[in-house]
Amino acid sequence: MRYDTIVIGAGLSGLAAGIRLAMFDKKVCIVEKHVELGGLNSFYVRKNRTFDVGLHAMTNFSPKGVRSSPLGKLLKQLRFSHDDFRLCQQEMSEIRFPEKSLRFTNDFEFMRQEVAEQFPDQIDGFNKLVEKILAFDELNLNDGERLFSRPVLESFISDPVLIDMLFCPLMYYGNAREGDMDFYQFVIMFKSIFVEGFSKPEGGMHFILNLLAERFKKLGGELKMGNGVQSINASKGTVASVTLENEEELATATVLSSMGYVETLNRCQPELAEAGSLKTGQVSFMESLFVVDKEPRDLGYDRSIVFFSTQPRFTYKVPEDLIDISSGVLCCSNNFKYPKPLEEGLIRLTNLASFGKWDSLVRKDYIAAKKQWRGRALQALFTFFPDFSDNVVFLDSFTPKTIKKYTGHINGAVYGSPEKIKNGKTPVKNLYICGTDQGFLGIVGATLSGISMVNLHLLR
Repeated sequence: MRYDTIVIGAGLSGLAAGIRLAMFDKKVCIVEKHVELGGLNSFYVRKNRTFDVGLHAMTNFSPKGVRSSPLGKLLKQLRFSHDDFRLCQQEMSEIRFPEKSLRFTNDFEFMRQEVAEQFPDQIDGFNKLVEKILAFDELNLNDGERLFSRPVLESFISDPVLIDMLFCPLMYYGNAREGDMDFYQFVIMFKSIFVEGFSKPEGGMHFILNLLAERFKKLGGELKMGNGVQSINASKGTVASVTLENEEELATATVLSSMGYVETLNRCQPELAEAGSLKTGQVSFMESLFVVDKEPRDLGYDRSIVFFSTQPRFTYKVPEDLIDISSGVLCCSNNFKYPKPLEEGLIRLTNLASFGKWDSLVRKDYIAAKKQWRGRALQALFTFFPDFSDNVVFLDSFTPKTIKKYTGHINGAVYGSPEKIKNGKTPVKNLYICGTDQGFLGIVGATLSGISMVNLHLLR
């Protein structure tokens, strides 16, 4: 059997790529190493509860009928209606620092007014920055110029706290680089979070992923779960086949991989020296989930998502300890506009973490460290937020080691390498990448990455 394309990974980019190919009657197979869909934005079940992992919410919300937005383009390319995704908008989110806070909703003018009130001497510069962002073509796949964000922001804004507050959500939601961001990625995230906004699908990521998988299979696509890629068999710069972990060999004309650039080239036979020339990602996270016996708003948590720093200045880097408790992301799933209330209260807490530190622990110490650092993260949080400890009925935590185990990403790096391959090309002429290391960010961005790489390379 020979396929037109083998797609590696059944995450959002892989599923979208598979659907797009199958729509044009391509013989396509998606192979996934795990038994669940989703990759970096998946879900898991504990004690009969289903928990989303990955990003706390979908970015890039746009209303029904807006076809020019990233969400509108996604729906058009995959032939879904807006109603199919059952999106429920956020109520209100916040960036909270010790002396300042900025609230935002899915109406950007609300945030603009917040900046004017909290930073009156910076609003003119902020507005000029917004003009630059809205005029910037962040989706130009052929733009190889490197432009960092911090110098750009400093040319418009003189208050370092406002700069840190703008960076905090954007970095936590899509930045593989410590300390700064590529400006095109800053623009992607600024538009997707502040200009467009947050939503969650009714039914969680489980619903969206199954919606995509069912569409793919109805179009004739083949999905192989629980069977990862052992090798990508290349000869004279061309892939001929893929060998799976069960030794099954699949012949193919092209391969589209969402497992990461270095991870992909490391599986090429013979192994490609170029794999070592790209920096591997380092940024990862620890996350704890708390099921509580009340609505979070009744416990003093009335925001959809809070991006916070307990220190006056925000730093985004791999921590020297197992986690960095000085900043994080707090998400209350209940505070989205669902048609009916969720059955239980859920609070998610995410902190920057060090893969190397977690990976060095033996199992007994690893389990103890999870409990210890979860407690320390809560202790830091409760200097800034109300204490909900007595209301917790179930909790669970995962670390960068968990992320590596279930995604295969080196170092458990959630956002892959800091150096992106925007055009998706590799040294092998019929091997392309999509997803994390291609460079489109967020849940909608990842989905568009799969679509864009198919349109660019495989449907011509």
